[in-house]
Amino acid sequence: MNATDTTTAPAAGHEPVRFDTKIAVVLRADLEPWQRLNVTAFLVSGLGTTVPEVIGEPYEDADGTPYLPMFRQPVLVFEATKETLTAAHGRAVSRSLPCSVFTSDLFATGNDRDNRAAVRAVAAGELDVVGVAVYGPKNAVDKVIKGTRMHP
Repeated sequence: MNATDTTTAPAAGHEPVRFDTKIAVVLRADLEPWQRLNVTAFLVSGLGTTVPEVIGEPYEDADGTPYLPMFRQPVLVFEATKETLTAAHGRAVSRSLPCSVFTSDLFATGNDRDNRAAVRAVAAGELDVVGVAVYGPKNAVDKVIKGTRMHP
């Protein structure tokens, strides 16, 4: 357990686990379904690799087959207009919360090197953001994603 985990030991396995942190993904509402899935996968991979406290323990089935660990808490997915998403991105950056960004330019690239170059070529305020993932205290993340709605 770490400092941001406010879980309590479940009584007989029935008590809900609660977190004082939130993982949120915000997608631009006009994305195609395949784009939504692709962007979400890329965005959360950034959090999982740089914010170790979001990762739980490895899984194992009854046969002893091992599986990779996953996030220790739910990932909430939201959607927003281009303007609301741009504002959310700006709030996440200004609050220095761990975040990842996916821009429209990344749909035309095919590898990490070109993805990073495409983002690096554009000033933060000019990025055509189609998705952002953010992690932090619940209240801070709620302020970042203000104006978004849960993904249908």
